[in-house]
Amino acid sequence: MNGGARMSENKIVLIKRKTRLEELVVRYNTIQQAQFYIERLGADFSDYISEDLNYRKAVETAVIELSAVGRVQLLERQHVPNFIFGDEDTVVVLGQDGLVANTLKYLREQPLIGVNPDPQRWDGVLLPFTVKDLRLLLPDVFRGRREVREVTLAKAELNDGQSLYGVNDLFIGRKTHVSARYLLQLSGTAEQQSSSGIIVSTGMGSTGWLRSVLAGAAGIARSAAGIGLAGSVAAAGLAGADAEGRLAWDHPHLYFTVREPFPSRTTSAGLVFGQIGSDQPLRIISQMPEDGVIFSDGVESDFLEFNSGVEAVISLAEKKGRLVV
Repeated sequence: MNGGARMSENKIVLIKRKTRLEELVVRYNTIQQAQFYIERLGADFSDYISEDLNYRKAVETAVIELSAVGRVQLLERQHVPNFIFGDEDTVVVLGQDGLVANTLKYLREQPLIGVNPDPQRWDGVLLPFTVKDLRLLLPDVFRGRREVREVTLAKAELNDGQSLYGVNDLFIGRKTHVSARYLLQLSGTAEQQSSSGIIVSTGMGSTGWLRSVLAGAAGIARSAAGIGLAGSVAAAGLAGADAEGRLAWDHPHLYFTVREPFPSRTTSAGLVFGQIGSDQPLRIISQMPEDGVIFSDGVESDFLEFNSGVEAVISLAEKKGRLVV
């Protein structure tokens, strides 16, 4: 498709990230100083250079391919939380998977295309396309001819009006992951707790943090009781999980787990795992004088403060993520 045939009315937002090399240069000011630091640790600096070159080439190629079919705006990862996406925008993310998840939660159901910039380096579960696919792919997306998979999101909403979405999971606890105090409420049951935090997971996040926590819990129970509990997510009680413990991306429930709950004279450890549905939100009232936080998808720098007296309602989000496949 030549420039004269470009679909100029279609706006495409291309999301990119800093490479490891770029982050090192920011930290150490020059490539030479970054190289000295890496090689002093015994690491291979040429791998950093190779990754950077491949990613830069992927960005350049993506811009060329996308410019043939629409208007392209290049956006750095750190600007995504404050960027206002248009309702008709199409979003292209030059991965890894984490960048896809951390972009999806800021969209209002605009279609997102995950692109693998370096298939030899990254597997990319959420990156089904390469930069060479874009010129043929985008016109089909504009016309609604590509399959789009919906993704259930989690939402944390505070009583001061602030909110945060999660694609894989939410973490509620202390910034340093030490003991957090709070009141937990679900379906008419309330419990004072002290723990190292609460994890709320979506269907997409069922194979991540949630799987790790539940597999560990099952292993502890098996060793302690001497009985043959399976250590998979499916065996841990997730309705609808497949044989490998995976839930569908559009699974209609969230699951919460309490990490390392500590029972005492004033705290309990009964309400430590459960399901959150559309008519069954989880309510948490913070009793942490400082360092209480809620963050999503492992991005600790993008958080809500969650200190004493603040109430959070954890529920299914009112919007869905939409991934082009």
